[in-house]
Amino acid sequence: MRRLLFALIVVSCATCLAQPQPQPTTKDFIRVESLVIALEHVRVIDGTGAAAKTDQTIVISGGKITAMGNAGVVPVPADANRIDMTGYSALPGLVGMHDHLFYPSGGGLYHDMPFSFPRLYLALGVTTIRTTGSMEPYADLEIKKAVDTGKMPGPKINATGPYMEGEGIPLLQLHQLTGPDDASRTVEYWVAEGARSFKVYNYLTRAELKAVIDTAHKHGIKVTGHLCSIGFREAAELGIDDLEHGLTVDTEFHPEKKPDVCPNSNQAAAAAAKLEVMSEPIQTTIKTLIAKHVAVTSTLPVFEQFVPSRPDVPQKVLDLLSDDARKAYQANRTRIAQNKESPWPTMFQREMEFERAFVKAGGTLLAGLDPTGIGGIIAGFGDLREVELLVESGFTSLEAIKIATLNGAQFLGIENQVGSLAPGKQADIMLVKGDPSSKIADIENVELVFKDGVGWDSKELIDSVKGQVGVR
Repeated sequence: MRRLLFALIVVSCATCLAQPQPQPTTKDFIRVESLVIALEHVRVIDGTGAAAKTDQTIVISGGKITAMGNAGVVPVPADANRIDMTGYSALPGLVGMHDHLFYPSGGGLYHDMPFSFPRLYLALGVTTIRTTGSMEPYADLEIKKAVDTGKMPGPKINATGPYMEGEGIPLLQLHQLTGPDDASRTVEYWVAEGARSFKVYNYLTRAELKAVIDTAHKHGIKVTGHLCSIGFREAAELGIDDLEHGLTVDTEFHPEKKPDVCPNSNQAAAAAAKLEVMSEPIQTTIKTLIAKHVAVTSTLPVFEQFVPSRPDVPQKVLDLLSDDARKAYQANRTRIAQNKESPWPTMFQREMEFERAFVKAGGTLLAGLDPTGIGGIIAGFGDLREVELLVESGFTSLEAIKIATLNGAQFLGIENQVGSLAPGKQADIMLVKGDPSSKIADIENVELVFKDGVGWDSKELIDSVKGQVGVR
């Protein structure tokens, strides 16, 4: 009888241990949620490019900034939750303009990261993203719906439709357009499903690109592109709104470039790298883009990892990768170090010069991370690295922050809501320890992120996805 009782106890305990453990709910990641909040004695970097202001107070109510100004001068409601932010800086939530919800899984495939990436974007202060191309557009739309309804933590999402791609792309996840009519039909379908941006890709023809642009514009929707078969000047003449990656993917300088044909990408990059930014061909491209009001999206982090002399991603990023993803990234970095003929060491510096020259000439530069490449660039962390690399490119800290915030909001037409800090705007605010206006590396010290007036705990969100990037 004793043996039977002992066996029953063992089985019972084993059953208890086998039960699923309670998972954190969305509210478990919220640190501050009050009807009225006052962030006091904080440094304000408002995102407009204006100088930082010290010892400020920001009052939040109803999800919006209701007052902002000198501490002790701005009236603070009696019922406010007052938080002393001495030693911290308040910045607008970043507006990530090349922020996919997928990650490279090897073998030419990409998997959506519906669990880890929304949390990481939000945790690192990226409160608005444009997905800029989708491998699983329905998944992205459902993620957006879940975030918007409060079922999961994440940023506001401008969902881009599936890649608009032509014949020849070696990615089985993408539909290959069969001509202009198919291009128009595909755009119409995804507009009806909820897509609010479109991205064209490497192999489509000029006629297909024109059909995508015309159909999207009919609905007031903008088109961006990572191009190869079509040069930047050609795309600008056809009416494209934005071009991704900059000089690194512009194939029009390839000496044997043929119309509607994508040349070897490394050869094209090598050809562009040989040109000085002040040379006539590149200056003509810059002038054409500006004249046609075409923006350029900087994605420096993804290309930095193709340069052997550049630093590896930090350990805090590696800790978030699955074992397989981490090993793949490290193997890729080893392989890159062995390639002595790579154009990327030169091309990376040339891209930095190009972006600086483009802005100096009057162009609109946007910012994103592009979590693809060799797998080391991931949601949120890559966005912060992008801002740091803009500063390395020659922009001031305040200019770089504006590029990563207000510029993106203006491009999306939501600058009255987000992109800078001002009374009446939504309370999308990242709080970082230190002063990124004088030391841009301090932008990495994100501790608290407000989205629509709700304060999210960065550390808790990050810790919840350790080892998950590359899996889900």
